[in-house]
Amino acid sequence: MTLEPLRRPEITSNVTRGAARLLSHLGYAALTEVTLPNGRRADLMALSGKGELLIVEVKSSVEDYRVDRKWPDYAPYCDRFAFAVAPEFPQDLLPEGPGLMVCDGFGGAVLREPKLETLAGARRKALLIGFARLAALRSAGVSALVLEA
Repeated sequence: MTLEPLRRPEITSNVTRGAARLLSHLGYAALTEVTLPNGRRADLMALSGKGELLIVEVKSSVEDYRVDRKWPDYAPYCDRFAFAVAPEFPQDLLPEGPGLMVCDGFGGAVLREPKLETLAGARRKALLIGFARLAALRSAGVSALVLEA
């Protein structure tokens, strides 16, 4: 019996789940599929105990990375930014600036810490309120996707 390789949606799901588990272990509370005020969708947005916002972009394949160049648009909405990839992803393709996590469906490891680029106070307040409202709506069973900030 041979195992078939995972397809891209399965890899994305596994890496996202593992990254969320890793972030929880690191003290973050994460939300998946967060549409930002600029219309871009963050795979994961997480809030630290210190109030820092982290956005994680999941890359499931080389093709996914090469065709999707929207990740610089996330910078105005987070203090830190990182990529999360599967163990077999060729990490040398990724830029050195963002953080880097390697994850599977069970967890992961931070290979490169995301740099801190502190948000302005007014923007932080608006994003924190939007994050809290989005989390509360989802907790109540409302299928909210958009971060209002």
